[in-house]
Amino acid sequence: MRSDEKNIEYLRLLDAYGPLLTPHRREVCELYYMCDLSLTEIAEQQGTSKQSVSDTLAKSRALLDGYEQKLHHVAIARESDLEISRLLTRVLRALEQLRAAHPDIAGEVEGIISLLQMEGEHVGVVTARGGADEAAAESKIKQ
Repeated sequence: MRSDEKNIEYLRLLDAYGPLLTPHRREVCELYYMCDLSLTEIAEQQGTSKQSVSDTLAKSRALLDGYEQKLHHVAIARESDLEISRLLTRVLRALEQLRAAHPDIAGEVEGIISLLQMEGEHVGVVTARGGADEAAAESKIKQ
């Protein structure tokens, strides 16, 4: 797993399990993962050593990983998100077929499609590659 992917994963874990960390560990993780501060910058801000910050992050990552291994909250949420995306993709495709087959109601179908889209966002098309753990999202913008 690449470094940026790993950081995103720890952001997810921090979002789910951050309240279970001590306030100090949570703050160090937030500064590192959310504010993108370096170990040196966090150490200066906390008035501690760079090694202490590194140790705190390592212990926090171990705790977050342990919570996920026991509770599976992030994995379950990811699978739910993928399933919702798959369902929305099927609905979108069905609506596109309906629009093509019945041009007389194309305006109404377009209105339904726009309801599926959140303002400023678009409907995602998801394809699974390999197993359940590997999924790639491909964006499809509908005008």
